[in-house]
Amino acid sequence: MSKKTDVRPVATCLYYIPCTLRVPLKFGSAVSTHIQCARVKLVVEDGAGKRATGWGETPLSGNWVWPSSLDYSIREAALMAFCEQLAMAWAEFDTTGHPMEVGYDFIQQRLPELLDAFNAPREDEAMPWLAALVCCSAFDIALHDAYGNLHQVPVYETYNGDYMSRDLSAFLEPAANADVSFSGQYPQDFFQLPRSEELPAWHLVGGKDPLNAFEPDIIMPQDDYPVLLQDWIRTDGLTCLKIKLCGTDAVWDYQRIVDVGNIAIKEGVVWLTTDFNCTVTEPDYVNAILDRLIIEHPRICGMLLYVEQPFPYDLEKNRIDVHSVSSRKPLFMDESAHDWELVRLGRELGWTGVALKTCKTQTGALLSLCWAKAHGMTLMVQDLTNPMLAQIPHVLLAAHAGTIMGVETNAMQFYPDASLPEAKIHPGLHQRRDGVVKLDTISGSDFGYRLDEIERELPAPALEVGQAGSP
Repeated sequence: MSKKTDVRPVATCLYYIPCTLRVPLKFGSAVSTHIQCARVKLVVEDGAGKRATGWGETPLSGNWVWPSSLDYSIREAALMAFCEQLAMAWAEFDTTGHPMEVGYDFIQQRLPELLDAFNAPREDEAMPWLAALVCCSAFDIALHDAYGNLHQVPVYETYNGDYMSRDLSAFLEPAANADVSFSGQYPQDFFQLPRSEELPAWHLVGGKDPLNAFEPDIIMPQDDYPVLLQDWIRTDGLTCLKIKLCGTDAVWDYQRIVDVGNIAIKEGVVWLTTDFNCTVTEPDYVNAILDRLIIEHPRICGMLLYVEQPFPYDLEKNRIDVHSVSSRKPLFMDESAHDWELVRLGRELGWTGVALKTCKTQTGALLSLCWAKAHGMTLMVQDLTNPMLAQIPHVLLAAHAGTIMGVETNAMQFYPDASLPEAKIHPGLHQRRDGVVKLDTISGSDFGYRLDEIERELPAPALEVGQAGSP
């Protein structure tokens, strides 16, 4: 049943904002030195012809969304080309409803068709579904933002029956034999309310991040930001560290945990986590590291709050039973958690938690949040090194999700200057102090960007479809 508040997308405008990393970011076998951020303006219209504009943004992190031997420039160009196809498709998507409904229908109906058509002529390698979701996320986030603007209400106050025509049973199915029903429930029923106004911030220790000043090939940027882990901890008051591992060298991975753990103990850090980025193929690889840690370094092992995504992200093709790992430490899906259906499969295989990301679409993240919480799974919100506007929906998701511990946020490590205009308005979001990020500057309708106060000059649009208007 339709509502007067329903909208449909009618125009889009796509921008690219390049960002150069001040230090390389290594995860798994890949190293990133630069990135394109896709920023989207999307216009919605209601049944009475009233229009409003919304904004969404995401980094097009080719090494994360599309692990491959293909040259990075080829993958990046493909991601940008797909964004341009999405700009046309969203402006022509003649479906009305709440953003959860319109976004869901686009992801289920239109996005697979677009990806299949995009991949059909490719002679090198097909672009994966995760990459398509990330490209789509900027448009989906902008849709939610525009809806809040049209109705002059914060977006998170619209995820209920007052605004949505479909309850969660229209999107989600419970696990077999689970005493769960989504009938009559909406996303807001699963939020932590009131939202958290400050969150512990997780710092990323990348695979190439130096731990001391004597390491070979150390890169020391000529700026005023820290480089060494100890300096980051002291400057930002950090209490949570995420350690990137390679997953293919158990000796290196074990020693990396120990080395970071010893610094963490010395500097008063409370929590650690490990991220193998989908490079492990056997549970015994992880189990052996954890078992050795608890014997040789029990304090460091005790500081490990959870283990993140050791195994290949294509869960349907790699149905690895991971109960042995999750019996040792909570085990969180990240790259594998494209949607709630894969979360359901992960739960069957032994995963106990879900790392949500707005870069897989706001719509999809909220549906995964609801399914996971209904089935007793723990949540985390992970970063895609989100700068500028991308940081705000990311942190808002964590503030409403009720995570196991805070939020990962690392754009300030790798390209802090990219967010300087946004940081003037939202300093507590774009810097970490006393180990936290703060949401006190988020206000008003939509996602609370306060875009009219941010002095950023955008480049010329890469593509404009319909009458999206001026920036």
